[in-house]
Amino acid sequence: MQDILLGLADAFTLSNLLYIGAGVLIGQIFAAAPGVGALMAITIAVPFTFYLSPVTAIGFLVGINKGGTLGGAVSAILMNTPGSAEATATTFDGYPMARNGQALKALRTAHASSVSGDAMSDLVLFLVAAPLAVLAVKMGPLEMASVVLVAFVVVAGLAGHSMLKGLIAAALGVLLSLVGTDPETAGERLSFGIPELMGGLSISAVGIGVLALGEIFRQAIVHGDTGSQAEPTELGESSANRFRWRDFSHILPTILRSTGIGTVIGAIPGLGSTAAAFLGYASAKRAAGPDSNFGKGDIRGVAATEAANSAVVGSNFIPLLSLGIPGNVAAALILGAFVIHGITPGPQLFSEQGRLVYAIFGAMLLGTLCNLVFGLFTMRLFVKVIRLPLPIILPCVVLLCVTGIIVSSNLFSAWLLIGFAVLGFFMRLLDFSFVTFIIGFVLGPAFELNVRQSVLLADGQIGYLLERPIACGFILLALFLAWRIGLRRSSAKH
Repeated sequence: MQDILLGLADAFTLSNLLYIGAGVLIGQIFAAAPGVGALMAITIAVPFTFYLSPVTAIGFLVGINKGGTLGGAVSAILMNTPGSAEATATTFDGYPMARNGQALKALRTAHASSVSGDAMSDLVLFLVAAPLAVLAVKMGPLEMASVVLVAFVVVAGLAGHSMLKGLIAAALGVLLSLVGTDPETAGERLSFGIPELMGGLSISAVGIGVLALGEIFRQAIVHGDTGSQAEPTELGESSANRFRWRDFSHILPTILRSTGIGTVIGAIPGLGSTAAAFLGYASAKRAAGPDSNFGKGDIRGVAATEAANSAVVGSNFIPLLSLGIPGNVAAALILGAFVIHGITPGPQLFSEQGRLVYAIFGAMLLGTLCNLVFGLFTMRLFVKVIRLPLPIILPCVVLLCVTGIIVSSNLFSAWLLIGFAVLGFFMRLLDFSFVTFIIGFVLGPAFELNVRQSVLLADGQIGYLLERPIACGFILLALFLAWRIGLRRSSAKH
């Protein structure tokens, strides 16, 4: 109880509130702009948190993530162009509502559903993470390595279009995470005599390069017509365009159903908010029956999508905090911020730094409250933001990327940034999953450490593996999932 009270006291400070509020606004603005997205905002923001306290830094990034789930719905509803991938399903009913003169009502529906799904998912996180961490403490290095192996397979199979390419991307990420100094012998490896590589590759350079600049290169080179954007629908003031309490009571069962779906999806590494949004929408459409107005401007379609994708934000912290395994790319980037601040998420975190964990929980509550309050006033502002053409927005993003990496690191990291931007561009061009690559890079050191400890404990005896039934179960599960997902992918092509 003392850790809970002290952690909440650490979180509920004016400076944290200001940073979290700024993060929510940044996430909303970046996600509202088509072609940018909150994920890019998180990537850029990670190096800027270098000089902040751990609670403030994590709270700032969580705020961006929470704000981004709401902001992506703005352009989806007003322009039929989702600001982020998870808002794609929002266009199915959000844009028809806007065309029917109910743009503001659709935006308010998205706001209420997003905040509700996010808040309930946070509650599940608070209740589930600690007991799961207690169970994870009893797992040895071989069990933890096998859990990470399952995560690699799931992410590789679900985040891309090819299981083989996903596994190759994960292996490349693990390989590059080994650059630097060997943790056991303190010798150089894969540094090629370059002193700047002795400390390893910067997560900021890798993340910003592959995720942010790689996407900007793709848009600039492959889709050079970024200036052509649809004109957003104007907001009206008619009575039919108002969101009332009876509308909320009408969509509440849909919100609860989609929140449950999004919470489960978020707790499974590799699925992410996009899958949750489509599953939530499909579930709501099926529950509404064949006579529903889905696809033509049904308010429940907007609610289902936004509640589901927002519920992922809280629940993807369940595997992150309890097992040290990120649920999606945003969680992987936040895991990188943990590492920057000397924090190692995993089973020991609750026992060794319980006060910090509950401070993060408090910061997540503040982020949800900021999303609730700011969303009441920012919807009309975003109508102006999404009018800005990408040829103006993207150069500003590039400037922020380069400035952030130089401020947090050095000029050498800026060159690394360019190199990983090229890598990110070609990964997109060749359809290799950059999601799997990032998660492989982030989890690589933990995977290596657990594997090497397992080898030492086994002392060359293969029977050691048979003495660990949980690890054997996870390894068999990884093999089964690889076979099953790969088979489904190949059958889908034919």
